[in-house]
Amino acid sequence: MLTILGFTMIATFLVLIMMKKMSPIAALVLIPALFCVFVGKGAHLGDYVIEGVGTLAPTAAMLMFAIVYFGVMIDVGLFDPVVRGILKFCKADPMRIVVGTALLAAIVSLDGDGSTTFMITVSAMYPLYKRLKMSLVVMTGVAATANGVMNTLPWGGPTARAATALKLDAGDIFVPMIPALAVGLVAVIALSYVLGLRERKRLGVLSLADVLETEKEREREKGTADGTETEIATETETVLVGAGAGAGASGGSGGVGGGKVRFAKSTGAPGSGTDAPSEGESEGEAEEDDDVRLQGLDPNRATLRPKLYWFNALLTAVLLTAMIMELLPIPVLFLLAAALALTVNFPNIPDQRERLAAHADNVLNVSGMVFAAAVFTGVLQGTGMVDSMAKWLVDGIPDGMGPHMAVVTGALSLPLTYFMSNDGFYFGVLPVLAEAGAAHGVSPLEIARASLVGQPLHMSSPLVPAVYVLVGMAKVDFGDHTKFVVKWAALTSLVVLGSGILFGII
Repeated sequence: MLTILGFTMIATFLVLIMMKKMSPIAALVLIPALFCVFVGKGAHLGDYVIEGVGTLAPTAAMLMFAIVYFGVMIDVGLFDPVVRGILKFCKADPMRIVVGTALLAAIVSLDGDGSTTFMITVSAMYPLYKRLKMSLVVMTGVAATANGVMNTLPWGGPTARAATALKLDAGDIFVPMIPALAVGLVAVIALSYVLGLRERKRLGVLSLADVLETEKEREREKGTADGTETEIATETETVLVGAGAGAGASGGSGGVGGGKVRFAKSTGAPGSGTDAPSEGESEGEAEEDDDVRLQGLDPNRATLRPKLYWFNALLTAVLLTAMIMELLPIPVLFLLAAALALTVNFPNIPDQRERLAAHADNVLNVSGMVFAAAVFTGVLQGTGMVDSMAKWLVDGIPDGMGPHMAVVTGALSLPLTYFMSNDGFYFGVLPVLAEAGAAHGVSPLEIARASLVGQPLHMSSPLVPAVYVLVGMAKVDFGDHTKFVVKWAALTSLVVLGSGILFGII
C-alpha cells in the first residue's frame, strides 16, 4: 500500500506542475500533506516536516549565501573574461550559443556545486537568449544535463555518497568511470549542437552589430507627442530587437560574425522563450523588467571593481579549495565568503544593502523552494514510502538478472535518482543492490560506478534544490523545463551506461 501511495504521490506532483495546475512550492507542500493523511499518519505530519526541514536547512543556508556570494562576484566582474570568451565563440549564431551554454556549464561545474554552475551560466547566457528570442528551456535543459554529467566528480556528492555507503574509495569508483563520463559529455555537446541547429533554423543568424544598430535606429525613431513617448513602427521591427542595453554592450564584446539573416519577431508561443507580458502587465513593464535582468554583464555597470579583480579571484579560489578539502562545512564557507566579499567590494553599508536587495528575489525563491521540498522529502522518508518503494523495486528484479546487477543498478539509477534524493538512493537503495550483486559475484565497485549514470537526469529532479535556481533565474516554468529535459537527460544517462558497458567499466 505504501509503495502504491508513494508512486501515486510523486506522479500526482509531476502531473500537476507540468500541467501548471499548481505552483511547485504549493505542490511540494500540499500534495505530501494530503498523502500523509491518506497513509493514516497525519498526526505525525509536523514531525516529518520538522525532520525534513532540519535535514535540508544546511542546503538552504548554503544556497542563500552562495547566491549572495556569486551574485556579488558577477556584479563586480569576476566572470566577465570567461563570459567574453564564450560570447566571442558564440557570436550571434543560435547553434554556437547553445553549444557555448553546454561548454560554460561543464567548465563551471568543476567546482562541484550545481547552484554555482546555474547562476553563472544563466547570468552569462540569458542576455543572448533573450536578444535572439531563443527558447529558454533549451538553455536550462542543456545546462542541467551538462552539469549532471559533471556532478559525478568526487567532490560533487554522488560519488562520495556511493563510496561512503559501500565503504569504498571514491577514487576507485570515479577514475575508471572517466572514459564513460567523457563520452557522456561529448553526447551533451552533440545534443547542444543538434538543438542549436534547430534554433538556427527557426530563427536564422544575425550579427550582434545589426542588433545594436537596430536598437540605435529604434531609439532615434522615438518621438514625443503630448508628453508621451511614441514609437514609429518601421520595417526594422521585423529584425530581431533586443530587450535592453546592458546585454548588448556585453554581447558586443563577443565580436561580429555569422550571416545577416532578417526574420520576423517571435509571436511569444509557449516554449519559445520570449516571455510575453502576462495578463495585467503592460509591454513597457515587461521590457523594463528585462532591462534590469540584461544589465548583469554591462561592461559599464557601476558595481564593477576592476582594481579588486585579483582579490576576488583569489578569494574564489580559496573558497573552492576549502570546499574540496572540506576544511569547514560548505554553508559556513559561503557565509564567511559572502560577508568578506560584501565588506571588501562594497565597504559602504548602503551599497551592501543595495547588493543584498538586488539578489533577495533569487534568495527568497530558492530558499522557499528548498524548505517546501523538505515537506515532500520529510513525508516520503517519515511515512516509510521510500523504503517500501525501494524494497518493491529490488524484490521485482528476476533471479536471472543477478549476474547483471551492475547493469540493473545503472538502469534503476535513472528513475530512482529522479524520484528520490541522492541520500535516499545511495544510502537506502544502493546497499541493497550491492548486497544482491555480491550474492552473484558482482563487485561492489561495479555497482557503485553504475549508480552514477543517472545523474544527468537527477539534476532536473524536483527534489534537487539547484534546479530551482536554474529555472528561477532563467524565468522558465518548472513544468516546461521538465517536459523538455527529461527525454534528453535520460538519453544522455543511457549513453553513459552504454559506454560503461562497452568499455568494461560496468
